[in-house]
Amino acid sequence: MQIRLGAVIPVYNHEHAIGAVLSAVLQHGLRCVLVDDGSDAACAAVLDGLAAAHPQQVSLLRHSVNRGKGEAVLSGMHFLAQQGFSHALQIDSDGQHDTADIPRFVALAQEHPKAIINGCPQYDESVPKGRLYARYLTHVWVWINTLSFDIVDSMCGFRIYPLAVVTALTARQTLGKRMDFDTEIIVRLHWRGVQVINQRTRVRYPSDGVSHFRLWLDNVLITRMHATLLCGMLWRSPALLARKLLRARAGGQHERQ
Repeated sequence: MQIRLGAVIPVYNHEHAIGAVLSAVLQHGLRCVLVDDGSDAACAAVLDGLAAAHPQQVSLLRHSVNRGKGEAVLSGMHFLAQQGFSHALQIDSDGQHDTADIPRFVALAQEHPKAIINGCPQYDESVPKGRLYARYLTHVWVWINTLSFDIVDSMCGFRIYPLAVVTALTARQTLGKRMDFDTEIIVRLHWRGVQVINQRTRVRYPSDGVSHFRLWLDNVLITRMHATLLCGMLWRSPALLARKLLRARAGGQHERQ
């Protein structure tokens, strides 16, 4: 299937990295939406210059105040949906994601157009050890809240989404606005039966030395999100278990054939 894919890059004060990230994404022939999430004047000026330099390839959306990564990504995805795009590639603006992996993500999305193509980080030595170990706690909660191992890593911001399912979800569900966004949206889409295809990708931390992870606030938001998802899983558990059983039966029938 030929999909129509655009890229969404949320930006908050990454003026030293965004130019290289955008250039690398544009090399893959994608229309890009930069979402300025209330950046300072220096970063805003850089984004204005990038949009002016690529008027046919780059759209610039702007939040007047910082509303969080989740809000920025959704603003970009809704814009692409309104422009007739079928899929959105989400990628961070700090240079941590390997844009050379974009063709592999795109090939999977074309082969599985109804699925989320989910980045699974392969870290180098630049990753903070505390952040690395903390991710495993979220992995365990996600496996509990989906009653499956379908989502290998729920926190990576390098993905391709089918826009129709995102639009349908956000019409009925308010999602986390900050660092809780990536995990919540993929769990809720999994609950709705959207297939998740996990793709390994190299990750380094971050190229411009700027991280917007706020230790206390973001950990509180993530903890609250896991508690909310756990409650949602409990009343969905019969349906989730039934789906798992049907998949197991279908797999067994396929093997016998």
